[in-house]
Amino acid sequence: MHPARPFHQTDDAILASLVAERGLALIIGVVDGRPVVAHAPVLLEERRLRFHLSRNNALTGPLTTGGASALAVVTGPDAYISPDWYGLDDQVPTWNYLSVEMEGPCARLDDAGAAALLDDLSARFETPLAPKPAWTRHKMSSGRFEALLGGIAAFEMAVARFEGTWKLGQNKSAEVIAGVADALDARPDEGSRAIAALMRQL
Repeated sequence: MHPARPFHQTDDAILASLVAERGLALIIGVVDGRPVVAHAPVLLEERRLRFHLSRNNALTGPLTTGGASALAVVTGPDAYISPDWYGLDDQVPTWNYLSVEMEGPCARLDDAGAAALLDDLSARFETPLAPKPAWTRHKMSSGRFEALLGGIAAFEMAVARFEGTWKLGQNKSAEVIAGVADALDARPDEGSRAIAALMRQL
């Protein structure tokens, strides 16, 4: 988390909204004394973060035994900020971004819990694809879903630390923020325009 307090975000509803929107997290743990990271689809409900990893992932073993803690990070839009856009002397380049951090002990889910997680994930991310008919596991051949289920390990994290960074230039004046947002709006990438919109809401 960014050390500057103006960029801290601790509102659970705002943090949960970004997690729900993005749906993919970096799961970070320690294996044999070294940091290990995995990408995982996630669902967050009431400070319970569910996710799954490959059974062969290096983190699966440590998270399965002993209620090991992990860190989950979800990132939102981001944009490079040129110092020329500030209209001020002696500035340096920076990056504006959104990020959510969740930390806590993890417990392994049984097969029924893993299946429920996969059903919930597909329901969550298929729904916005309408009018396409939603994919469900019932479209699979008999026994195939159960066979593939054996290749993953599902977990639930009890989120003890839930906070984020909303770095949007809050340490600058309203005039400067507006100028930077205008410059970002002129950029061709979606991330820059998303950050510009968020800066205008400050």
